[in-house]
Amino acid sequence: MGENLDEEIRQIVQRVLKQSLGLSQPDNTPRVTSIQPEPPPKAETKLVDRKVVAIGADHGGFEMKEMLKADLTALGYDFIDAGTNSKEAVDYPDFAHQVAKLVSTGKAWRGILIDGAGIGSCIVANKVPGVRAGMAYDYTSAVNGREHNDCNVLTLGAGLIGANLAKQIVAVWLSTPFGGGRHERRVNKITAVEKQYLK
Repeated sequence: MGENLDEEIRQIVQRVLKQSLGLSQPDNTPRVTSIQPEPPPKAETKLVDRKVVAIGADHGGFEMKEMLKADLTALGYDFIDAGTNSKEAVDYPDFAHQVAKLVSTGKAWRGILIDGAGIGSCIVANKVPGVRAGMAYDYTSAVNGREHNDCNVLTLGAGLIGANLAKQIVAVWLSTPFGGGRHERRVNKITAVEKQYLK
């Protein structure tokens, strides 16, 4: 009887594995199943209150900016377009400064900047008091910038990342809350350093 019960359990397990994992091996074949980590939960992208995002780019980021504007609307955000308005060559500091000012003065909840590499705009934005700009180049860096550093300006390098990745980064960056706790102590220290040079 014990053998019959063992065989019955074995058959049930094999049937469940076939159904849930899509395995098509014969029943008598030993099974090796690799367990894949679950993907991170999808970021919450719809907001009850529409928040304003300032977005700007130089000529190298113009096309990505235009694409991301449509995404912002689809995600439920309003936006202020700080330029540029064509692929004609311009200087990224002008547009980075405009976006950073909108965030610093509270006219925008957050800001997004796009240039060729994302580095120059990040440097400019961080010169504006109250701005914590961070460059993101993948899902993890986008989450980290928000969760650990409470970044309020995101910079992207249009020459380094593709359109789909940019969309994913923006969606998760906008929806990730600040982690607080030990991170809040560190962000307060960042603010304290900034205040030393505002005197």
